[in-house]
Amino acid sequence: MGQYQSQSIELPSIAVFQQVRYALTNSQFREKKQETETIPNAQYPMPDAQCPGSIDNPSISKLSIMPKPQISAIICTHNRHSYLGAAIDSLLIQDFPDNFEILVVDNASSDYASPESSKTLTREVVEARLSNPRLKYVWEPELGLSVARNTAARVAESEILAYLDDDAVAEPNWLRVLHSAYQSNQKLAVAGGKVNLLWPSGVSPPEWLSPGLAENLGAYDLGDTWVYVTAAGLTPRGVNYSIRRTFLAQIGGFDVKLGRVGTKLLSNEELLATELALELGWQVVYLPEALVLHNVAPSRLHKAWFVERGWWQGISECYREQLCDRAGIVQLWRGGERMLRGVYKSFKYIRDPALRFENLVFAWGQIGYLSAAVSGLIFAPKSTRRH
Repeated sequence: MGQYQSQSIELPSIAVFQQVRYALTNSQFREKKQETETIPNAQYPMPDAQCPGSIDNPSISKLSIMPKPQISAIICTHNRHSYLGAAIDSLLIQDFPDNFEILVVDNASSDYASPESSKTLTREVVEARLSNPRLKYVWEPELGLSVARNTAARVAESEILAYLDDDAVAEPNWLRVLHSAYQSNQKLAVAGGKVNLLWPSGVSPPEWLSPGLAENLGAYDLGDTWVYVTAAGLTPRGVNYSIRRTFLAQIGGFDVKLGRVGTKLLSNEELLATELALELGWQVVYLPEALVLHNVAPSRLHKAWFVERGWWQGISECYREQLCDRAGIVQLWRGGERMLRGVYKSFKYIRDPALRFENLVFAWGQIGYLSAAVSGLIFAPKSTRRH
């Protein structure tokens, strides 16, 4: 791996709001509301025009002060109101003994119930729970998971940032287990726990779904004991993921070239963070007790979803290598060899529907990898970690 040039940036402390008046920057909201609103216990960052989702962009006023939270539970969401309520509720009932905060970052949701609706369904789900003083709502108009995560890190009050997917539910001890791990190890940069899949009622895993492909649905299990991760490929999954704010600032935040953007199933932002953590002398750990259940959406129970996911996974892997100075003509050899290996194994396991399909998806992903590699040879990529 090429030497990573780290740079430190300051993540400002942001007070908890009791009431705030905000100017809506998103055009959809601006069309629907001609005047500002007041919402209890909400936070609305005013994004910088040039860099709306960057981690180093403070712009919120302090209106009131509560005890400093020891950990920040964060949900970044986009148009997923049907699962969001359960995710928030699982955080509201955490058994964490000290003060903690819950941030819901609404990443440009546009799920209006009808053209006449003044609020999105996502926002209604959050507002229904804003009476709880721990909960804050943050609007991020620039679409992108890494953008939203950086915004959350900028707004959060605590040193430990715990990210939960908007279609997942955390066990009641989740925050307690994560916080304890960081308190006992000052070199810990990233921690995450086991992820079990929560299937729709009456649905069983299809016969063509291998354990490897189930990981694309968020499944993550390294056993029942703590594991210190030394290979980036074993990094905790984003559905159940925490990171030390100091370390995140050191690497300049999540790189927005990676991570899902709308329907583009980009990934590998957590893998890159782990790679950098290990290179810079930090530690990464798997905590089985920090259990999260991840809902499997019915739309993901089709082979076409896995094929598309494989394509974007290949592109994401290519981008990650480019950002780590491992790009160049060698990527064509890597991608070609892996594609042929996937095709070979799909024939090798032709009688096993799960392994056959897994290897076909892998081979297809390498075509995505190769397309990104060719593009990278023509247009040299730049890191967009702080934008």
